[in-house]
Amino acid sequence: MSEETLVSAFTILRRRLHSIATHLMPHGDDAEDALQEAFCRLWQRRDTINSTREAEALAATTLRNICIDSHRKRKIETVPIDEQHDREENDDSDSREELIEEVESIISQELTALQKDIIERKEYNGETTEEIAKSLGMQETAVRMQLSRARKKIRECYQKRNQQ
Repeated sequence: MSEETLVSAFTILRRRLHSIATHLMPHGDDAEDALQEAFCRLWQRRDTINSTREAEALAATTLRNICIDSHRKRKIETVPIDEQHDREENDDSDSREELIEEVESIISQELTALQKDIIERKEYNGETTEEIAKSLGMQETAVRMQLSRARKKIRECYQKRNQQ
C-alpha cells in the first residue's frame, strides 16, 4: 500500500480509533499514545498491507492489543495467601524435593514432547523465548503460547492431585 493511501486511511479512521482507545484507556494521554503507537506499527508494515479495508482491520486490532498490553503492564501482581502457600514456605528441604519430584512427574506424564522441550529450555536452561523459537524453527509467539499452555497444565494437574 502506498504511503499516501495509508496516511489517508488512517486519517479517515482516526476518529473511530480514538473512540476505541479512549474506551479502553480512560486517560486521554494514554489513548493518544496508543493511537500513535498503532500508527507507527502500521507504518512499519505498510509494504505488506494490500487494501484500505485491511489497513482498517489491522489498525483496530493493533490498537486494541496495545491497550490490552498497557493494562497488563500496569497490573499489580499479588501473591495468594492460603495455607498451602504458607506450608510450602515453611517446609523443610525434604518436602521441597517431593514437590519438585511431583512437578517433574507431571511434566513427564502430562505434557507433549514439544511442551516438555520448551519448559526444559526455559526453566532449566534459562533460554529466552527468542532463543527457543530460533532453535526450534518456530515463531516466538508460538513458543510463548506453548509455554503458557504447559504451565497451565502443570498447575491444573498439581491442583487435581493435591485435592484427592
